[in-house]
Amino acid sequence: GKASAAGVKEGFVKVVFDAKYGEWLGAHMIGANVTEMIGEVVVARRLETTGHEIIKSVHPHPTMSEAIMEAAAAAYGEVIHI
Repeated sequence: GKASAAGVKEGFVKVVFDAKYGEWLGAHMIGANVTEMIGEVVVARRLETTGHEIIKSVHPHPTMSEAIMEAAAAAYGEVIHI
């Protein structure tokens, strides 16, 4: 994604979902541009979004914020990039 194109090699996004209902509980993000990505996390939490809803929503490519969708996909075993 954009991080690779920008030469950013360090950072991560970790997402946390409720095991029973799949509701988004929160996220940990470290790296470049995470302050620009926090809005999606806040809205997802406020709307009680599930992991599958995050995965199925459109995330432009290449962007730093697609890391949120990829982290959600990884949580459900639907990894796109490794």
